[in-house]
Amino acid sequence: MPEQRPDEQQPAGQRPARERPRPGRRRFLGLAGAAAAGAGLAACGSGGAAGSKAGHAARPAADAPSATAAAPRSAATPPQRENDRPGNPDWRIGNAGPDRAIEGWADRVSVLPGETFGLHVSTTAPGYRVTAYRMGYYGGARGRQVWQSDRLPGSRQSAASPDQATRMVATDWARSTQVDTTGWPEGSYLLRLDADGGAGQRYVPITVRSASTAGKLVVVNAVATWQAYNEWGGYNLYNGSNGAYATRSLVVSFDRPYQYDNGAGLFLVYEAPLIALAEKLGLPLAYTTSTDLAGAPDLLKGALAVLSLGHDEYWSPEQRAHVTAARDAGTNVAVLGANCCFRRVRYEPSPTGPDRQVVCYKTAYQEDPGFTAGKPPTNDYRAEPGADPESSLLGVIYDGYPVDAPYVVTNPGHWLLEGTGTKDGDSFAHLVGVEYDRVNPTFTTPRPIEILAHSPVVCEGRHSYSDTAFYAAPGGAGVFASGTMRWVEALDATGDGSSGADHSMDARAGAFTQQVTTNLLKAFAAGPAGQAHPPQDNVAAVYGPKH
Repeated sequence: MPEQRPDEQQPAGQRPARERPRPGRRRFLGLAGAAAAGAGLAACGSGGAAGSKAGHAARPAADAPSATAAAPRSAATPPQRENDRPGNPDWRIGNAGPDRAIEGWADRVSVLPGETFGLHVSTTAPGYRVTAYRMGYYGGARGRQVWQSDRLPGSRQSAASPDQATRMVATDWARSTQVDTTGWPEGSYLLRLDADGGAGQRYVPITVRSASTAGKLVVVNAVATWQAYNEWGGYNLYNGSNGAYATRSLVVSFDRPYQYDNGAGLFLVYEAPLIALAEKLGLPLAYTTSTDLAGAPDLLKGALAVLSLGHDEYWSPEQRAHVTAARDAGTNVAVLGANCCFRRVRYEPSPTGPDRQVVCYKTAYQEDPGFTAGKPPTNDYRAEPGADPESSLLGVIYDGYPVDAPYVVTNPGHWLLEGTGTKDGDSFAHLVGVEYDRVNPTFTTPRPIEILAHSPVVCEGRHSYSDTAFYAAPGGAGVFASGTMRWVEALDATGDGSSGADHSMDARAGAFTQQVTTNLLKAFAAGPAGQAHPPQDNVAAVYGPKH
């Protein structure tokens, strides 16, 4: 989420995003019953017109007292689908406890099934247990226990201080235990740390990634963005401990816990609702992370679609190149959020392994040793040098924040809106926010592109629009962009909105986004959607003939 300096006076749509210090932080998740995730949000218009079992045995979930694993199946019985298994609704944290009661991090962002990873845990309690939950639908339970450790001895590990040169916060905690993922299905996981005596609980996320994505919809856990916003230790890529942009980290490390949502980072708001819906639909899914996409040029070979979820802002040039190549080969792309592919980053190793640090100097890119050594600048994709606006891939471009506006349907006959019962002009309160994208042909924009919803917004006095759009790539792939950061969050919206949960979005917004997303995922699972559903360019009709 970019920030703009007050003295920047260039016309909107012609300037790169810039940053300015802010004395405080805007809270933007607004979850009922959960800790809000924070971010130093940007001024509107900044985007233009706009981180050995250590001698302790572990047991599978089937042997754990609280597990509800399925009974053994005979050899003649077809294998049970993962999401048909019983779930464990008690995966949710009910007693976080005080700060630092227990917390930890995994020394791998992702592993293949059967690989091991280390957990680095600090706790004030004499002991703790670790329970691994695979996140999905599971009849509404949303999680299934697949493993639980024996009781492990606890210890308080050392505090961390920022690196003097980059203000990066990283811990040097000793490995507390090693986890073997043999028998774990591919998917997105939350490990829950439970301190002795109910002293506290925290999550540690990890992805059990897919070795192949052929014939599947690919869920991308946006771990680079989770880490960019992670303020554990007082610093992230937006601000330092005093809240100022000037004291922000220039590099952030995966070698530390996540501060937000009891250690879950941005996963529960921006990703888990979409995973639950996709698994409920029984669609073929593969799982990976932003770091894995960067490091594996052939990972998306044969994939049906790439799913970028609610907040996926930080991309390396390698990730962008690999997704673009997949699109050009016929792989569909869904952007179910806003402000996607906005920041250019570089991955570097930490003492625990490769790709454990996210480098993003932003406006200070000229001070980046990597840049002076000839590597791409770690600034915004639309900014010089080497400007390449995200719209060339996504069709839409980030336009600003903060907004809170109704989502307005303007193309109700579009195939993606089938089954919604909407009419021209129907609206859904609060569905546009807090950041938004639009179609803006003054930036590189693939054509033909079709706008489904054109929602007026007023962003700090500037009138603009949020657009939901669909275009077809020359190779036949379809590319969908929701145009609002709240799309995935809205999938869980219920009630009349009066509780204030989910940014006050109501059940109408929930039902609408669920139906459109269902239409989208099913179409993307059927093959190149741009070929099957060629868009009718309506930009001139929406924005005027000069477009």
